[in-house]
Amino acid sequence: MKVSVTRIRVRYAETDQMGYCYYANYFTWMEVGRSHLMREAGKSYRQVEEEGFIFPVIEAHCNYKKPAKFDDLVEVKTWITCLKSRKVTFNYEILRDGELLVSGYTVHIPISPEGRPIALSKEILELLSPYCESD
Repeated sequence: MKVSVTRIRVRYAETDQMGYCYYANYFTWMEVGRSHLMREAGKSYRQVEEEGFIFPVIEAHCNYKKPAKFDDLVEVKTWITCLKSRKVTFNYEILRDGELLVSGYTVHIPISPEGRPIALSKEILELLSPYCESD
């Protein structure tokens, strides 16, 4: 199984009054990791959307263990745990110097530009399958 790795430097604007990364920013970093995985797999999110597939988040979870701080270099590891024609679950680990800070997942369903549930194409399933741990 492939794991996509994205490096992000914590910006001052991403921290709160206590100097810790604001909790919602971890979900933004998950999105960055997910977009990077898609591009690495062979199609950008934009290309997938141009082909008529939109991936709204229908569930999101984040387990906070330790905070990231201003100027930390963090790694977002992204992989897939559920890959079906009508549902995809991305898993994430956010680490600093190999230490786990946050783990989480997002669940997505493919919909048409009109908002109707649709099945993913065989091509997209094949592109994403190397990143799936339970395929």
